[in-house]
Amino acid sequence: MRPKLVLFGDSITEESFGEGGWGAALAHHFSRKADVVLRGYSGYNTRWALKVVGRAMEGVCPDGVAPPAAATVFFGANDATLPDRCCGFQHVPLPEYQSNLRAICAYLRERWSSTVIILITPPPIDEDGRLRDTSGDNSSGLPERTNESAGAYAKACVAVANELGLPVIDIWSKMLQFPDWEKSFLRDGLHFTASGNSVLFEEVVKKLGDEGLSLEALPVDLPDILDMDPNDPLKSFCD
Repeated sequence: MRPKLVLFGDSITEESFGEGGWGAALAHHFSRKADVVLRGYSGYNTRWALKVVGRAMEGVCPDGVAPPAAATVFFGANDATLPDRCCGFQHVPLPEYQSNLRAICAYLRERWSSTVIILITPPPIDEDGRLRDTSGDNSSGLPERTNESAGAYAKACVAVANELGLPVIDIWSKMLQFPDWEKSFLRDGLHFTASGNSVLFEEVVKKLGDEGLSLEALPVDLPDILDMDPNDPLKSFCD
């Protein structure tokens, strides 16, 4: 059986199999080595994710099948919504956010003890981009998210990862290292452009490699055509 890589998160995960998405790039990258399983839930915060994590993981690995090789947990963008702005019902206080992350990771560890769990922080927020976004109902003239709040949740996510001894991708800090990150990486102040997806894809591949799950380390699924005897190709399938 091919190993599985599970992506658990909010809309940035749900959209990741779209054109240019980081999940689609992972599926292509590991196309002969691993299956990428999408479990993304647009608008969800860690409070709701904790409620549904059991159902979300049903069917990922049936009984008798090896557990996933790795799982990404990518929440916080919705938790960091300001409570007194539009979409405030998505807000989760910072201490609860950390508690929920711990509980989600504990569930995954208990279910699949060998699975590598990788936390991903919420991304930075372009407040101007959020104000220009017309997909929601925001009549206040104020962004429902701020980069300062996102940064606080990113730091809290890193702290939980360090506490639990888990690998973490601080995408908030990573993106801020680039000039014009606001428009280059975020199409609406929150969700990723193709360039933003590419940054996260590269970070996930690096982190998987650090955990022994590189393209080179994983075996090819079924014989490679280059390894077949051109005079007797079917011999490759005898074992």
